[in-house]
Amino acid sequence: MNETPLASIHRQLGAKMAEFAGWNMPILYPAGILAEHKHCREAAALFDICHMGEFRLTGPAAAAALDRLLPRSVSSQKPGTCRYNFLPDETGGVLDDLLVYRISPEEFFLVVNAGTASADAAWIQSHLPAAGVSFCDLRSELGKLDLQGPRTFEVLADLGVSQDAIPRYYHWTRVRLFDQDILLSRTGYTGERGVELYFPRGRAVEFWERLTAHPLVKPAGLGARDTLRLEMGYPLYGHELDRQTTPVEAGFGGMLDFQNRDCIGRDALLRGPRKRLTGFRLDGRRAARNGMAVLDPVTRRVVGAVTSGAFSPTLGMAVAMGFVEGAEPPPAGTPFLLGDAAGAGTRLPAVAAPIPFHTAGTARASG
Repeated sequence: MNETPLASIHRQLGAKMAEFAGWNMPILYPAGILAEHKHCREAAALFDICHMGEFRLTGPAAAAALDRLLPRSVSSQKPGTCRYNFLPDETGGVLDDLLVYRISPEEFFLVVNAGTASADAAWIQSHLPAAGVSFCDLRSELGKLDLQGPRTFEVLADLGVSQDAIPRYYHWTRVRLFDQDILLSRTGYTGERGVELYFPRGRAVEFWERLTAHPLVKPAGLGARDTLRLEMGYPLYGHELDRQTTPVEAGFGGMLDFQNRDCIGRDALLRGPRKRLTGFRLDGRRAARNGMAVLDPVTRRVVGAVTSGAFSPTLGMAVAMGFVEGAEPPPAGTPFLLGDAAGAGTRLPAVAAPIPFHTAGTARASG
């Protein structure tokens, strides 16, 4: 497996390590997922995200090339902003979800998922024009840490980055941290006020140690990252998003603008959704899991499948996401059963629920 520059640090901290997207990553530290989750919701947690992929596209044809590749146009995106976007195939299925940073009129920075990064690079390059745009893979050069939690700005202020220097939500800027010029974006995967930090990969250990030395900061692993994102209804590639699912079916049709321009997958996206991402609330702590069937409680007919599920530490109950057949999501309160399709295993009562499950996150808060 691949390892981030921080793998030895995680082991020294007693982290439980496991494979994720081809990388040996920390799942949890000795305090446990519940404690890490709670600390992120209340103070500031630090996540090692050095496994993610980063690309740079530059040139006078870069914006047009990305508009051909992506269902959410970048031409209207202003320098200094970040946008959530998708990389679809010709059938409208999602090859990956990604963040697009507009650095300047002719420069873009793309952040993609670790498990799909190599395939993404090949796909993007194969669809670029012969001239007017260049592609650079930055994975070997950049390190990435996510500092997330309502007290993130306090931590940064103590480290010399004033709140006035922090950009608005889904914007980025350049700041100086630990005598290094870095890219800082007001983004994250937890629903809390936070930033993502990009810096030279060779300084990852130093950045980690200096950030976790702050009394408000504790490390958090991928286990807490998963429960945090699930409470917010954020998709995970390979679960809520894949090549059998379109961005529209996953609930993101409202942010796309593919209708009046030529982009990959346009015709398939125009045909409309066959299924809809749905949130579920369950009674008690027992969670549904990826792959469980979603059944009509009266007819016992399979009407969908669970994609993610866990106990929500914030809400004190189990929640899940999954797809239910049909062009529209079921109304909130609609009953379902989640479990074994054949009836041999446990079936958990659930009701359709609005996403996000947790609505008190501080991600958009400025103060």
